[in-house]
Amino acid sequence: MARVCELCGKGPQFGNKISHAHNVTKRRWEVNLQPVRAKIGGATRRLRVCTACIKSNRVTKA
Repeated sequence: MARVCELCGKGPQFGNKISHAHNVTKRRWEVNLQPVRAKIGGATRRLRVCTACIKSNRVTKA
């Protein structure tokens, strides 16, 4: 299952981890997803939504 918000489509960001000796390895910043029971068109559905969408009231909890 992809780490993507089902409302806004926000996904992970990629970059480099840099050590003190400047060794560079790949890393990724994951999205803070939460399972939420939300009302969509009068019906209740389970969504994986990022916390930014929850805070901005883009989702109405059931």
